[in-house]
Amino acid sequence: MGNWVVNHWFSVLFLATWLGLNVFLFVHAFLSYEKADKYYYTREILGLALAWARASARCLNFNSMLILLPVCRNLLSFLRGTCSFCRCTLRKQLDHNLTFHKLVAYMICLHTAIHIIAHLFNFEHYSRSQQATDGSLASILSTLSHQEKGEGSWLNPIQSPNMTVEYVTFTSIAGLTGVIITIALVLMVTSAMEFIQRSYFEVFWYTHHIFIIYFIGLGIHGTGGIVRGQTEESLNESHPHRCAESFKHWDDHDSHCKHPQFEGLPTESWKWILAPGVLYIFERILRFYRSQQKVVITKVVMHPSKVLELQMNKRGFSMKVGQYIFVNCPSISYLEWHPFTLTSAPEEDFFSIHIRAAGDWTENLIRAFERQQSQIPRIEVDGPFGTVSEDVFQYEVAVLVGAGIGVTPFASILKSIWYKFQHADHNLKAQTIYFYWICRETGAFAWFNDLLASLEREMEELGKVDFLNYRLFLTGWDSNIAGHAALNFDKATDILTGLKQKTSFGRPMWDNEFSTIANAHPRSVVGVFLCGPQTLAKSLSKCCHQYSSLDPRKVQFYFNKENF
Repeated sequence: MGNWVVNHWFSVLFLATWLGLNVFLFVHAFLSYEKADKYYYTREILGLALAWARASARCLNFNSMLILLPVCRNLLSFLRGTCSFCRCTLRKQLDHNLTFHKLVAYMICLHTAIHIIAHLFNFEHYSRSQQATDGSLASILSTLSHQEKGEGSWLNPIQSPNMTVEYVTFTSIAGLTGVIITIALVLMVTSAMEFIQRSYFEVFWYTHHIFIIYFIGLGIHGTGGIVRGQTEESLNESHPHRCAESFKHWDDHDSHCKHPQFEGLPTESWKWILAPGVLYIFERILRFYRSQQKVVITKVVMHPSKVLELQMNKRGFSMKVGQYIFVNCPSISYLEWHPFTLTSAPEEDFFSIHIRAAGDWTENLIRAFERQQSQIPRIEVDGPFGTVSEDVFQYEVAVLVGAGIGVTPFASILKSIWYKFQHADHNLKAQTIYFYWICRETGAFAWFNDLLASLEREMEELGKVDFLNYRLFLTGWDSNIAGHAALNFDKATDILTGLKQKTSFGRPMWDNEFSTIANAHPRSVVGVFLCGPQTLAKSLSKCCHQYSSLDPRKVQFYFNKENF
């Protein structure tokens, strides 16, 4: 449990730091606008809503600065593979990049809601002050635009009793860009819901690129200067502590207090988003350049259960186990790029992916290759990019869990193991591999049957039968399949897969599996790697916590999940 606790608390510390910065920025901005003399007259009209609006805007800028960093995949791959400080606990935090991206997005939504509500109150206060006839300070401030000439005279953007809030909203830069930013944010957030990503990936993909409109709108949102404060020169001449109470005498020639002058607040958003924006643009340029390099498809294989295997070559392409690439097929869509885990090993002279029909784009791609005549469709590739599976050989004991097509990163790992044994690689740290493959239908096992059969033979010839322990689980079965398997259970090979390891029906009993592994390796560091659904991730993470020893010298389970 010791190492798990270290990783857990480091993640907690990171999130606490981020939340703490949000709280600090909010409170600092809130107190600044609530206490500063510069905004004394603005607060006379707006009250507390001014501070709420500005504090939430500060946090919006901060989180908008962060939102792009977790999706700069080249930056993450660089940190994962190059930087010496990104090791162990620190490096594992990179695996939570998409989780952090979502948390930042939720924080942006929260502060957007606060900002909008605060400004609704602000406009209501502006409107009431403009229509007031009670001679109060707020009403006098709202009519300054009529009494004085010049840009610095007005404080209330609603400059006449007949002017509506809707008119100001859709004719001012701040109002119009605010509406556009809000619509863009709503579309991005709703289309990013998990069921939409799974069922309508294209909707998610296209809608998420509205972020360009969001950032452009955010950058120019504050240029209208609707919320204003007193100028420094006016503060020196007519400080509100000295002149606010004598506002009825501002027009007197012998008064020492003159009409206050105001200026729009300087726009700040562009300062927050400029650096990450430039970094992201550089990221996209690099990815575009790499994607334009020619890809040669050397082999096309159609597997059972509508799975397409593509073997490819690309000049200068270098990979590690468990990495993934983005694939585009211009004949289907010029803009859509989809991630696929590499199923080849670094030792092979090609790289490959397996594509399962799971949506319009993948179905169209498989159909295009099935219809191939003399010319196969052109493919563009971007990557490879790093994942947690790169670290698999850093553990003495590794547990690999794949669900359905989620087996792909482990195919790369198992192939690499085969090559390492072929070349007698003595630098291999891994001593034992536990591999669990959970599938709904029997046809899926045919995808990598040959690989598993080769590994079985290799381990037997080298006398390392205990090195690879694999279990196949079939979750979608009927009485005919079960009966057929039971009748042939005594045969040397499995009736469903042809392998020596018999297929199990149902799902693994993870408590039993972890208990067995913990007893077999009482002083080992065990890496648990999953490519599968979130429900399975929760179960495995819980078991890693439960079966890790409090004594750091004894068995420790590290949980790792693939994220794209």
